Order: sequence, then structure tokens, then C-alpha cells
Amino acid sequence: MNILVTGGAGFIGSHVVDQLLLANHNVIVIDDGSSGNVANVSSEAKLYTMSIMDDQLNEVFEQEQPDAIIHMAAQIDVQRSLREPIFDAEVNIVGTIRLLQCCEKYRVSRFVYSSSAAAYGNPQYLAIDERHPIAPMSAYGISKYTPERYIKMYHEQLPDLQYSILRYANVYGERQVSKGEGGVVSIFVDHMLDNRRPIIYGDGNQTRDFVHVEDVARSNVLALTSEGSMTVNISTAEPTSVNELYRHLQAHTGVDDPIYLESRIGDIEHSYLDNTKARNRLGWEPTIDLQTGLARTLTYTRDAERHSSSVLSGA
Repeated sequence: MNILVTGGAGFIGSHVVDQLLLANHNVIVIDDGSSGNVANVSSEAKLYTMSIMDDQLNEVFEQEQPDAIIHMAAQIDVQRSLREPIFDAEVNIVGTIRLLQCCEKYRVSRFVYSSSAAAYGNPQYLAIDERHPIAPMSAYGISKYTPERYIKMYHEQLPDLQYSILRYANVYGERQVSKGEGGVVSIFVDHMLDNRRPIIYGDGNQTRDFVHVEDVARSNVLALTSEGSMTVNISTAEPTSVNELYRHLQAHTGVDDPIYLESRIGDIEHSYLDNTKARNRLGWEPTIDLQTGLARTLTYTRDAERHSSSVLSGA
């Protein structure tokens, strides 16, 4: 299949590209490099260094004639979404609409969209399933959820355009940078490898659902050939406290205990997602446990820092 991946140089997107290539797909990447790293894109993929907001988007579709779209390009910084809500909406909402218009014009048959648990807001019950009320608490949550409605509308008008909407829990792993949504693991890793004590807001007993990027990437590949259209959570369905996360990393780094500060207004206390539907509809389940995933993340980041230091020193 000809697969177009938007945001394919990003943290999750580059892993998706790698897995698509392993599955012998022809991969085309659109990424403007604003939050991703084009060095992450395999030379086996065809890269267009541009934004989904560029006028040349139609030309890419006409040239490449993709069979399916995996849409991962997004404005991912929650704080920026609050400072610049218009920019956030333009990229996440208008950008998606532009892609859907191209899908209609060039008869694309499958649209896989990276959504977010941020759509749910403060949980009314746990585990959060796909029937949970939608109540995003940030501009980012609104701008990630709104495209879901447009995708479903286009599907209703174009039944041949099937969709898979994947709502991610807190994704972590190799190549993540310490900014944007769900970056607590990369923030801790960056600090602890530099022998600095990270800050934890609150008592650290708040819980999240941490899912490894390799498992998330695999869900996207499975979604390309899944039957029908769907909205599913991609998660471990297991809560992990921030303190527990810290202890796992501390065991590998030996850094002292964290610095605890007062809780921040609006922070969610507990959140984890039910993944039953993904298991049943996609045949997907998480395979990388937290200890293994964190060890891999630490090793990758440490090696990357050593390589960067040697390049800077001319070694």
C-alpha cells in the first residue's frame, strides 16, 4: 500500500514509519520539522519537508496517490495551546480538514487519526472507556477531539473512506523530547541522566497510563487493515503513580529523591484507559511492560547524549 504519514518525523510518527517499512509498505512522509526530527525518518521513506497547511498539499496527493493516511501531524504543546489557541486550532483542526478534502478528491480509502485521552477531561469513572463523556480541559484537548467529528462527517458523506480514531494514553519511549503532551517520562529521564532532581507537583500519588511508543506505532499499522470504522483507546489499562514511575528510573540512575511542590490547579488526579475495544476490534494489546520500556528509553537517551557530545567535541 501507498501510505502517507503526516508528522512522520515526530516521536510517534517516526516509529510508525519504521514499522510500515518493515511491513513492506511504500511510505511517504510529510513533516515540517517544527517538533519532529527529520533525521528520524528512514531513507527508505520519501520525505516532503512541508506543513499540512502548505498550498502544495494537493500536489503531494496528486503525485503520490496514497491509499491511506496516518495523520499524526499536530500542535502537541498543551501550554502553547492555551497561549496561542488560534494557531493550535489552525494546525489541529483546519489541518485535518485540509487532509480530508484531499482524501475526498483523490479517493483515499483509509484515514487513521492520532487522537488523545485529553478529549475525556477529568474522569467521571475509571477505567475510561470510549463511551465516557467528552469534556476536554484545554484548548489542546478541544483541538484534538474536534477533528474526530469532521472525520466521522466525511465518512458519512463518503462511506468508502473508512477511519480509525486512536485515543492514546500517555505515550513514552525512545525519541521523545521533554515537551508537549505526556512528556513526564522524558522530563524525568533528561533531569536524572544529568544528575538533577526532577520536580513532582503534588504528593506523587497521582496516576497515569503509560504506553510504550512501539506498541502505539503497532496499533496504527493494524488500523490500516482493520474491518470497518472505529474509535478505540490505545493504552495499557493499568494505572501507574508518578512516584512509582520515579522509583523505576531512580533504580537505574541513582539520583536522589525528587523535589515535591504544591499541586497545580486543574491537574487530573487519576486517569487510565480501558483498552478492551482495541483488543477486540484491532487485535491489539500492549506488549512492552513499564520496566522494560523505561530501561530502553534510558539506554537510548544516554546513547544519544553520548553521540551528541562526541560530535560537538569533534571526537
